[in-house]
Amino acid sequence: MFDETIAAIATPLGQGGLAIIRISGDKALAIADSLFAPGGKSKSQLAKAKSHTLHYGHIVRDERRLDEVMVSVMKAPATFTREDIVEISCHGGIRSTKAVLDAVLDGGARLALPGEFTKRAFLHGRIDLTQAEAVADLIHARTDLALSAANEQLAGKLSQRINQLRDDLMHVLAHVEAHIDFPDEDIEPDTMNGLVAKLENAGRFIDELLATANEGQLIRRGIRVAIIGRPNAGKSSLLNQLLGRDRAIVSAVAGTTRDTISEEAQIRGIAVVFVDTAGLQESDDAIEREGIRRSRESLGQADIVLHVLDASEPLTLDDETYLAEFADNPRILVLNKSDLPNQLGQAEASGSPSVSVSCLDGQGVEALKDAIRNRVWDGEITSEMLEVMINSRHQEALRRAGASLQTAREQLRAGTPLDLVAVDLRIGTDAVGEIVGRTTTEDLLDSIFSTFCIGK
Repeated sequence: MFDETIAAIATPLGQGGLAIIRISGDKALAIADSLFAPGGKSKSQLAKAKSHTLHYGHIVRDERRLDEVMVSVMKAPATFTREDIVEISCHGGIRSTKAVLDAVLDGGARLALPGEFTKRAFLHGRIDLTQAEAVADLIHARTDLALSAANEQLAGKLSQRINQLRDDLMHVLAHVEAHIDFPDEDIEPDTMNGLVAKLENAGRFIDELLATANEGQLIRRGIRVAIIGRPNAGKSSLLNQLLGRDRAIVSAVAGTTRDTISEEAQIRGIAVVFVDTAGLQESDDAIEREGIRRSRESLGQADIVLHVLDASEPLTLDDETYLAEFADNPRILVLNKSDLPNQLGQAEASGSPSVSVSCLDGQGVEALKDAIRNRVWDGEITSEMLEVMINSRHQEALRRAGASLQTAREQLRAGTPLDLVAVDLRIGTDAVGEIVGRTTTEDLLDSIFSTFCIGK
């Protein structure tokens, strides 16, 4: 693949002030030179320019100016891909950007595959696999916490710990294989205890990393929160308060919301998609029945249910039905209309955490945000935690590693032949190596980089 020079639009598609066409590979400078006409008095070729310099001019094709541009020249190996890179900054119109890209492709480049620039950075040793994944996390970060976690991983904080773990396992494996080569020499008891201790430490460290998996996925993907309750309990008003703007229509007429409404907000550093449901009561109206179907579908996908109750009135039959139906769901009872005399009573809303709010003036909404955060995450979110938050791929590899290393540890203690111990040690070490890309397959790389956008 390195024999080919690749190119792609590196900025979002659509109209904008600027667009960037990125070119990477051995022919990047030659292709750019074939299209670039320097502005002003400069007549020098880009291939002869100093690395990491910026040049003004025009992109010309068939003696026709396509656009006025600024061209960045970055020469290998001090680049992201460790190949020659040229970035053409042109005007961000759809047609002008496409015209420049087409000229580059006709000049000898191939359109890059999704994530191919980052894949080349990995294959050239510029970054490891966890850092490559952090690039995607950085682009898709939806909250400040997700951005911080991605930056920590991109800086290599997780890589350092995984590489140290792999080095420790390689040390144990080397000892075991050395004794396989010399079967007449038994492993000294002190040496054996030291090897077992290393495996025990590795197991504890793997368990610590696995403990961050749920939090890592929570920060990366966020959560879905469904708002339910009987008609006119204040569901739409609560959604507007949580979003800080009027998103849903609020009316004294019951049943105003006839379809689910989804909106995303950042709640205490976590991306939360709120879904205002259309109600769950039976109906003869076809449109309302469809809204109810969608509401129940949203409930099935929700991580938390906010059950809104009108605290200014006694429980109704619908309230009691919903309380019983969703008793097993992770939920928070929202006692609305706290600005009015309480006719509901705390005892009748027992069994789940409850928060009193007034959607009229916003009282209690901040406490509700705290309750949402605490429902999915206990304790403080520290910078140390952000450094090692693993994703689902890391989790799967660590589970395999942990199981193999536990078997190897038990075999060492039981005096199992060392060649069998070495098999499990190798499996565990390779699984750890998968995380940073020390042991990979083409299918694994394709799976990871296919999720990237083109141009990154």
